[in-house]
Amino acid sequence: MSTLSTMWTCHWAGRRIQRYLDADPAAPLTAQEAHRLHRHLATCAKCASAAEDFRGLRRALATWSQHRTPDPQLAARVRDTARQLIAEDAG
Repeated sequence: MSTLSTMWTCHWAGRRIQRYLDADPAAPLTAQEAHRLHRHLATCAKCASAAEDFRGLRRALATWSQHRTPDPQLAARVRDTARQLIAEDAG
């Protein structure tokens, strides 16, 4: 495959990797596009690495979004303690 052809295929794939991984219903890939992307990712280390980066980002965001919010009672106690310390410092 020529360098220009490889560059064009990488460009084509790069514009579709995230759509494919996100299964974006607003911009779904056709079965033929998905097959072509799979073939390209199997042979192109650069694009396969980009796909893995997107997967890692998705995992990190999923983990981050699962963090619980602070306990409201604990937050209230921290605020009360901070107000008390500020009042003591001012007084």
